[in-house]
Amino acid sequence: MKIFSAIDVGSYEIGMKIFELSRKNGVRELDYIRHRIELGTDSYNTGKISYERMDELCSVLKGFKEIMDSYRVDSFRAYGTSAIRETDNTKVILDQIKLRTGITVLPLSNSEQRFLDIKSVALKSRDFHSIIESGTALIDIGGGSTQVSIFDSSKLITTVNLMLGKLRLRRSLSELEPASYSYEELLSELIDNEVHSFKKLYLKKLSIKNIIVIDDHLPYILHKLSGNGIYDASVQRDSDERSVTAEQFVKFIDRLRQMSGEQISREIGIPMESASLLIPSAYIVKHLIKAMEAVSIFVPGVALSDGIAYDYAEKNRIIRSDHDFSRDIISSVENISTRYRGGQNMGDILSKSALAVFDGMKKYHGLDSRGRLILEIASRLRDVGRFVSLSTPGPSAYSIIMGTEIIGLSHVEREMVAVIVSSSYPKDISYEDVMESGFDEKNYLTVVKLTAILRLASGMVRSYKRKFNGVKAVVKDKELIITVDTDNNIALERGLFFEKTGLFEEVFGLKPVLRKKL
Repeated sequence: MKIFSAIDVGSYEIGMKIFELSRKNGVRELDYIRHRIELGTDSYNTGKISYERMDELCSVLKGFKEIMDSYRVDSFRAYGTSAIRETDNTKVILDQIKLRTGITVLPLSNSEQRFLDIKSVALKSRDFHSIIESGTALIDIGGGSTQVSIFDSSKLITTVNLMLGKLRLRRSLSELEPASYSYEELLSELIDNEVHSFKKLYLKKLSIKNIIVIDDHLPYILHKLSGNGIYDASVQRDSDERSVTAEQFVKFIDRLRQMSGEQISREIGIPMESASLLIPSAYIVKHLIKAMEAVSIFVPGVALSDGIAYDYAEKNRIIRSDHDFSRDIISSVENISTRYRGGQNMGDILSKSALAVFDGMKKYHGLDSRGRLILEIASRLRDVGRFVSLSTPGPSAYSIIMGTEIIGLSHVEREMVAVIVSSSYPKDISYEDVMESGFDEKNYLTVVKLTAILRLASGMVRSYKRKFNGVKAVVKDKELIITVDTDNNIALERGLFFEKTGLFEEVFGLKPVLRKKL
């Protein structure tokens, strides 16, 4: 059994949950401490977190550390979200936090943050797997933006980030100083502009039945609508999951339009300061319900802290999940490839070939399962640059990948994928020229090794035809013997294979040999 603490340094509050982790009982919440501090107000308004707020932040984190000590916490993780990563003085803030409190806060990229939120829902919500069997949108509302992830047939289809955060919307409207127009009309106009583009690009062929919402304020509304009185977020229950019909939700939000902030506070049972953030959240969901024509809305009552704890427990093999989160990442990558007319056949063949080489020489590359995942993603996205340029697909692929969010990857990992893909095309480049980006030594070596493997695999796959039934790689006497199971003619592959082996031989000191299974 372990006592674990998860700290979320968010845009409008800092939260810490204390958990008991065990193989017998899984993840059990012991305590939840929250402190309201609008770091995002500084970040989104001025681009920097003020000294006063930094002072308050450090003071709160010191208090959190004392609480952790009282619980005798074995391990903890502390993450910062958009207010931390979007401020101009991020490194200064994180350094001051470390020096003053002894707590290391790591900034999460948007895709990492949203992936942890998906994990929290999948692992905590008992109905998640049955809900996503049909078209489902998971709407994750933050202070700076809202992430919409679409599931269908239990697979993640696509995910997109909309600049519709509750703090950002509130700030935009405060600058407008509405006179003849109501607050709600202007709010609707701002939201509709983003939702219209989202619907046009992503919802054409999708039928969305369910909406799952991750938000700190909407559980109050759902609790009110389900007839359970006033919602108390500080009270731990066996299940915080609630659902209502989309029609019920929209009608209730329309009724709130007629109320003042004070009336909303009394009606729902929330502090006055929370009412100003609840309304933007509610309107985001209302407009997405209408755009998707959804029927049901679920609010599982999870926080980023839950995702942090579940991720830690899963990686340390304390719990097991029935849901394949790596598959979600690959599924969304396949969708990106399709969007840029990448061939599904080619992606499948190339990734299988590259992964066979990776698996056959583990002790020669020393990379872990994360490296394997990055290789598979790069293999499936190698073709996207051809959407822009057939003659120079490498640089085009780099731009597309860097401009496209990949759920579950950090910014550095996304850049690694982009460099691996773009560097897999030139024939005569040396590994010293592979990167101009400022990777650290570990990531540098990972990129060089995976570039060499992907370039080798691309030398084996010269046709969109599914020529191989299977690929196996094994190292023997300084040679990497790659055996393909096929009844087809592979004269083309054999003849051109050695054009792509130079970097591989330089990096690993192994000579690749392509053979046909007898």
